[in-house]
Amino acid sequence: MEVEGRIEEQDILIVGGGIAGLTTALGLHRLGIRSLVLESSDELRSTGFALTMWTNAWIALDALGIGDAMRAKSLPIQGCASHSISSLISSCSFSSFSTIAISFQVGCLDSSSSHTDFKLGQFESRCVKRTDLLELLERELPRESVRYSSKIVNIQESGNFKLVHLAHGSVYRAKALLGCDGVNSMVAKWMGLKSPISAGRAAIRGYVVYPEGHGFEPKLYAYFGGGVRLGFAPCDDKGVYWFCTFTPSLFKYDESERDPVKMKQFVMSKISTAHNHVLDVVERTELDSVSLAHLKFRSPWDILFGNIVKKGVCVLGDALHPMTPDLGQGACSAIEDSVVLARCLGEALSEVGDEEDYVKMEKGLDWFGRERRWRSFSLVSTAYVVGILQETDNRFVSFFRKMFLSKFTVEPFVRMADFDCGNLHLTST
Repeated sequence: MEVEGRIEEQDILIVGGGIAGLTTALGLHRLGIRSLVLESSDELRSTGFALTMWTNAWIALDALGIGDAMRAKSLPIQGCASHSISSLISSCSFSSFSTIAISFQVGCLDSSSSHTDFKLGQFESRCVKRTDLLELLERELPRESVRYSSKIVNIQESGNFKLVHLAHGSVYRAKALLGCDGVNSMVAKWMGLKSPISAGRAAIRGYVVYPEGHGFEPKLYAYFGGGVRLGFAPCDDKGVYWFCTFTPSLFKYDESERDPVKMKQFVMSKISTAHNHVLDVVERTELDSVSLAHLKFRSPWDILFGNIVKKGVCVLGDALHPMTPDLGQGACSAIEDSVVLARCLGEALSEVGDEEDYVKMEKGLDWFGRERRWRSFSLVSTAYVVGILQETDNRFVSFFRKMFLSKFTVEPFVRMADFDCGNLHLTST
């Protein structure tokens, strides 16, 4: 096979400079392993406003050595206030709100209506600004670890290596190729994974700043029922992140609608009888801080039986397990992936023997695939089921949800977050 132009050699190429890509590069850097991140955009990604980071993410960030730096930029979430707009919750009208306040504690979840023993370790949850995390990750990396304006147009095999062609003509040859390029991953497509499936749902998200302070308690506030679910949480003393997930077909909502004015109007109409301070969160949001996304997920069976690792290539983050946001685990699990992958590659490369590095890397990627396949399957499946149960307007499911409100609002979050991906210390060989 002939390739025109100069070929640049790289041991490890990471496609995508989002959370998964930068975290993977940092994990490898912590182990003394060099990598290069190729990012298609012209600068650090600024899409998205904030994300909820659960216990498993903080364990992973601590393993990377940046946990405390992120904690300094956020507030610890100390509880969850869950509200329902289902008429079956109370004898009031359909749109009336009733509330159950739930507090998080080490080892259990305590509710005014029920008590469930979760036998957890130390629980931690915070809402952080996406740009804060990305900027910190980039600062922790060596200079020139990320090359922007590097859009991939083709991937080829060249013996035991991979040739990666960029739109501007550059070609890289790598021993290992790591796909961190999101839901529409080119790397995943090259590996033969099927395209993500539409969940038939959408999410409108926003971020609002209160210059004088918002005054909200550090809680996750959730409202659901009637086919929608709205939630918000403070990131710090002034910033609040909010989201509204719904099924467009139920409301004849034009899925191509990208007008932020109409997005806000839609959300306001669905929470019209909420307390004024809830309405104020959405109403105050600037138009350039509102976005809409169509929710997709990878078939859990494709994760179990598909090629998530293939001849020195693997996918992680949204490229591996795109999921609905109903567990708040998209970014958390991507950070988990990154720590596990860095450790697997580090242990494989540290093995004593005469094997070529590319052989060791393939072995490390295989270890990663075995370790992450079932975890990814569980996350995607649980998120999808939780979303359906929380948003459905079916009267039977709504009644069942009322009887076990804490289980539908908190337990799945806490259980899936009770996961330790391990550290980056290599085992002796």
